[in-house]
Amino acid sequence: MSTVASPVRLCRLHSSRFIRQSTVHKATLPSISPRIRSVLNRDAFRKKQTTTFTSVEFFRGLHVMSQQHQTSTKITTTTSNTNKRTISASHTPNSEREELQLKRMAAAKPGDDHFLTLSCPDKPGIVHAVTAILAAQNLTILDLQQFSDRDSNTFFMRVHFGHTSDLSAFHAPMASLAKDMQMDYDVRAVVSKPKVLIMVSKIGHCLNDLLFRVKSGQLKIEIPAIVSNHPEFADLAKSYGIPFYHLPVTKDTKAEQESRILELISEYNIDLVVLARYMQVLSPRLCSEMSGKIINIHHSFLPSFKGAKPYHQAYERGVKIIGATAHFVTKDLDEGPIIEQRVARVDHALSPKELVEEGSNVESQVLAAAVKWWSEKKVFLNGAKTVVFN
Repeated sequence: MSTVASPVRLCRLHSSRFIRQSTVHKATLPSISPRIRSVLNRDAFRKKQTTTFTSVEFFRGLHVMSQQHQTSTKITTTTSNTNKRTISASHTPNSEREELQLKRMAAAKPGDDHFLTLSCPDKPGIVHAVTAILAAQNLTILDLQQFSDRDSNTFFMRVHFGHTSDLSAFHAPMASLAKDMQMDYDVRAVVSKPKVLIMVSKIGHCLNDLLFRVKSGQLKIEIPAIVSNHPEFADLAKSYGIPFYHLPVTKDTKAEQESRILELISEYNIDLVVLARYMQVLSPRLCSEMSGKIINIHHSFLPSFKGAKPYHQAYERGVKIIGATAHFVTKDLDEGPIIEQRVARVDHALSPKELVEEGSNVESQVLAAAVKWWSEKKVFLNGAKTVVFN
């Protein structure tokens, strides 16, 4: 049986042969194993539109083939001269069993895979206990990442496992373990798309970038609504078929406006709010009610240059690098737990306007990365910091 060893991610094909877990091209498979050559000629694989398999698809297929080989039984046939000979059912070209398994291999979908995320006080035996439950349910670990924070004595783990759509027998033992270990855990199907509300003001590069990534399939989230305190991006939202809510705000109407935002969050069952250059400070009430569920992009490499016009502050200081920071929002301005940061090199010749233009590229990349990692259950809050399995 093929196995995946984390974190090196090497996978055994034979007793002495390994390949790195990555995207696998059909054209290279026959050179890896002669047994795969016949598989590629099957209709189930010839009809696939892509010429590559992801590691999950490929190793799921090897797992099926390995089971087929291990459970092969011998059948008896009668030759023309009535002599009996023994052949292996797994090598029968027209075996119905083989055809069925090949179809299952080609039809395997991420819908049968799940993310399990958990955190709890650190102690020996956590990984053993969790993986034992998965093994008892005949579930396969596709990827496992873990981290123990010595400062907070907290253990974090993310498991990508498969392949079943029925977890009814999994929940009871997992809930029992969580109670014994004071564990917070969550299980979500890989294909499930979290709902994200985007808020924006007058600067739209981050909004435009997120919308494109979602439409092109790079970012697997659902955007049921866009909120803005200005009307500029109503047409952009309409072009993507997304409802646009223009909610102007002043000092006197802030409480009313944020109450309407909370109504939309409830109405659309929003999982996350993304501030894609939304240039208003959220009230402590909104920050509290959506604690740990709001991500902001700050156009500066925090903790430097907080507040308004950070690029102009950077220009005045003659910096040689500029950056952007994606972080969770708290009631303290621009001081929430940091998810991702990136930088770009600049020099004395760039004007504030050119710094803004250069920084906009970094902002889009940083925000998209933070939202993607969050949507893939890779981001954990850890007090004033985060744990990110990227």
